[in-house]
Parts: sequence; C-alpha cells; structure tokens
Amino acid sequence: MFNENIMPNGETVLIVDDVEANRLVLEEIIQEMGCKPLLAENGQHALEIIKDNRPHIILTDISMPVMDGYELCRRLKMDPDTKNIPVFFISAYDNPDDIVECFRLGGEDYINKPFIPEMVQARVGVHLSLYEAKHELMELNRRLQVSVSEQLQQMELEKRNILYALMNITIQNANYEAGYMDRLRKNCRILAQGMQFSPLYESRISDTYVDTIELAAPLCDIGYIGIPTDILKKSLLTDEEAVIMQNHTNIGAKLISDLYVNSDYNEFISTAIDIAHYHHERWDGNGYPEGIGGDEIPLAAQIVAVMERYTSLTERGLNTREEALEIMRGEAGAKFGNEIFNICDKISRQFC
Repeated sequence: MFNENIMPNGETVLIVDDVEANRLVLEEIIQEMGCKPLLAENGQHALEIIKDNRPHIILTDISMPVMDGYELCRRLKMDPDTKNIPVFFISAYDNPDDIVECFRLGGEDYINKPFIPEMVQARVGVHLSLYEAKHELMELNRRLQVSVSEQLQQMELEKRNILYALMNITIQNANYEAGYMDRLRKNCRILAQGMQFSPLYESRISDTYVDTIELAAPLCDIGYIGIPTDILKKSLLTDEEAVIMQNHTNIGAKLISDLYVNSDYNEFISTAIDIAHYHHERWDGNGYPEGIGGDEIPLAAQIVAVMERYTSLTERGLNTREEALEIMRGEAGAKFGNEIFNICDKISRQFC
C-alpha cells in the first residue's frame, strides 16, 4: 500500500504508454495514491492533453509510435511553460545508454518494467512532494518580491515627500508668489511635451521622461534650505552674498544625493539632481556652478532654466506673456539654446 505520509492530495499524473494494459495498471496505482490519472497513447497525444490539463508529473514509456518518450521529454523541456514538469521514464529497456539518455534529456527518474506498484508509488510520491515544495517556495519568493517592491515604493514615496516638505520651507523663506512652483511644474511638463514633437528631441523625451520632469522640477531651488533667510529675501546682493546664493545649486544636489545614498538608481532622483545642480548654467557657458555650456548641460536642467525664466518674468503680473517672450528672445543663444526657446515660443499660449 502507498505510504500516505508521503503525500496524496489530488495531484494530476499523466500516464503515456501505447500499451493499454500498462496504462490501466498505472492508472490503478496512481488512483490508489489519491492522485488523478490522465491517459495518453503516445507523445503527441500527451502534448494535446497538456494544453488543457497541466499535470504535476508525467510517467512515460520510451518506445511508442507517432512520438516516443525521448521526443516528448525533449519538447517539454524546451517549452518554458512545461520545462519544470517532472518526467519519469518507465521502460523495459535496461541498457545503461538508454538510461543515461533519459537523464540527459532532463528526465527526473527511471523505473524498469515490469514495475513494482509500491516502488512506483513511493518514487512518484517523493517527486510530487518535491514538486509541491518547489512551487510553494517559488510562490513564497514571488510574494516576498512583491512585498519588498511595495516597501521600496513606499520608501521612495516617503523620501520624495521629505524633499517636497523641504522645498515648501524654502518657498516660505524666499519671496516666491503663491503657486509659483506649481506653475513651474506644469510649464515644464508642457514644454517637455512640446519638445517630443521635435526631431531634435523626440528620441530623448519619452512619456516617462515628461512625467519625471514634472515631479522633479519643483526641487530646482531646494538648496535654498541652506542659504540664510536674510539673503534669500534681499533683492540686491553684494558680491559675497551672490557667491553664497549661487552655492544653493551644490547644496540642493548634495541634499538629494545624500537622501538617496543607498538607493538603487532611479530616473526621478537622477533628474532631480541634474536640475538642482545645473539649472543656472547658461548656453554660452557663463552660468554656475560648473560653467558648462551648450548640450553639456543636462536636458532636464535646460528645460527648467527656460521655464523658470518664463515663470519668473510673468510672476505677479510683472510681464505679459508677449513681454516675457520678447525679453527671452533677446536672451536666446546666451541664457538658453535657440531650439528650445523656439519651441517654447510656439507653444507659449499653453503655459500657465
């Protein structure tokens, strides 16, 4: 009798043999284990059954018409959907080369005919237990990965919220108009979307990039958190104070980088660091903090520089849209590239 401590739990076992008597004997043995037998006359028939009924284990003869056991095993192991199903060869062959071939093809076990029912039950039971344990482990691993992923996403969200909270403090300390950063964020998204239709930028700006720059743009001046409030509120700065103010680009980039020092790379952080560090660089190379120019300036920083200028010029109704664009037209080629400004000019009616 089958040892019930091994495992009978209604698992499906596919029996493949061209001899009906062998199929019926094996069917009885498998049923006695508490498993559900499926019967196939050859390898081709077995593949048809597997399409609709995925077995937990397969017992197959070697020598069969239409498709033998070797070919059946070979096809199963080549298919990602079936390669993990254990395959047992049950055969009257006792040539060592035949047995080696079975294992070479990926078979899990080999049982000689005539078989002893108790031996078949014991060995099938062990492999079914291993199969079940493997799938339980895979499911546990999948759940663990989901859990870890969700926790990492939550951590990323919390870190992002910290950055936004710090940015809100800087907004209160600097004389920003209420809603300034929200306007800047929206305008950066609109400009990035407009650039997607330009042959110059379409390969560099994806939908994900547009979403990312919208999230990262408000962090451009987060480095103000390290600048004395009295300097932030002044309209005219001494040379010494101007140097202190300019250092906010380095402070902001380092703050963001330090917050994510042990995190894996992600586009939001990379983009936010580029924006915080380089958004005061100029196209002609006369900006700060690095004095780089042209396309050496990260594209996200270029977009924010253009939109920061527009949003600042139109803050508190200081200039109309047309007036702001006229000022920027005179700065194009120096403060920022002509190509980006031209796109900005064409879609300016969409800006808020």
